[in-house]
Amino acid sequence: MSAVTPRPVILVTIVAATLGAFVLAPAAYADPTPEEIEAQIDDAWRELEPIIEEHNATRIELEERREEAERLSEEIEPLRLKVDMAMDEVSDIAVQAFMGGHVSAFNALLRSGSPYTFAEQLSALDQIANVQQQQISEVAEVKEELEAEKAELDALVEQLEIEEADLAERAEEIDTEIERLQEMRIEAYGESGGLGDLRPVPCPTTYPGGDAGEVISFACAQIGKPYVWGAGGPDSYDCSGLTAAAWAQVGVNLPHNAAQQRDAVRYIDRSELRPGDLVFYYSGLSHVGLYAGDGWIVHASQAGVPVRMSPIDQSPIHSYGRPG
Repeated sequence: MSAVTPRPVILVTIVAATLGAFVLAPAAYADPTPEEIEAQIDDAWRELEPIIEEHNATRIELEERREEAERLSEEIEPLRLKVDMAMDEVSDIAVQAFMGGHVSAFNALLRSGSPYTFAEQLSALDQIANVQQQQISEVAEVKEELEAEKAELDALVEQLEIEEADLAERAEEIDTEIERLQEMRIEAYGESGGLGDLRPVPCPTTYPGGDAGEVISFACAQIGKPYVWGAGGPDSYDCSGLTAAAWAQVGVNLPHNAAQQRDAVRYIDRSELRPGDLVFYYSGLSHVGLYAGDGWIVHASQAGVPVRMSPIDQSPIHSYGRPG
């Protein structure tokens, strides 16, 4: 018995080792598939793009507040000069009244012997001083009001600058992760990066003519230019930067923010879509593209991907809009 008992133990050990190698080795060393890489990129991008659009909105507000602060500063400066001049005039009146005016009036009183002349002189001095004081009081009130408003704006601008720096830092952190994933994409697909054909169909598929034709023709001409967040052309774009630049070709000014663009244009139904219309994506309105016809859009989709055409239903649609 002692000669045969060890054999089952050895067999079990070999089988266990073989199964362990078979089961564990692939899980430990398997590289992600291209589909898994794309899923990682998309997940990271869904986190980044709302921050980018929020950053764009903050930057727009910051620029508007700075312009308003500069306008107030220009309004306050002449008021400050006016107050200074009024104060100088009051100082002159005070000098005349208390150093020269009373003495002259008293001498006149002595010469005339009339109590009315002296009283009239004092009354005239008082009236002049009252008028000047009223002028200064009115100007000072306006000046204080404007300076208080400017102080509030200065505080807001400072806060916006802090928020903008914070947003930029957050976007940079996520953008670094996107770059890492892009390197994974290139490793999986090669130098093409798995981008495929950027213009799989004619762009636009049909030409609408007029302003819409000029808008969509411009957008199509940007295909292949790189995505850079916060960019509005001419060499690179993000999603709302591309749509704003396209419509600027026909004199329509759109804010550099997808949600604000949604508020700036009128709603249309999908059945009304024509090339040049805007297609908004996601419940948070974090992406926008231009309809190119026949179920295609042209858009600046994400970091690492140039401006390209994509199927309109590639992502959840929020709504459709038409500028102008």
